[in-house]
Amino acid sequence: MPTGRDRELVHNRIAVLRAERGVSRRELATALGVHYQTVGYLERGEYSPSLHLALQIAEYFQVPVEVVFSLRPFPLIGSTTS
Repeated sequence: MPTGRDRELVHNRIAVLRAERGVSRRELATALGVHYQTVGYLERGEYSPSLHLALQIAEYFQVPVEVVFSLRPFPLIGSTTS
């Protein structure tokens, strides 16, 4: 079972979604009404979003919130198991 900081860590795919859509940190930040550094903090896992901000991000990318955020690490895209 996760302990300490692991219990509070929220994993996200914000950088992946931004890259797929060609959106800069500044563009996303402007759309969300936050400072562009906040987007960087979120992407690096240095900051966990409020529920409201998490829902705004999911809405911006037009995906369910669980596509963007998870309490567990996301599997690597394109990884294969033998």
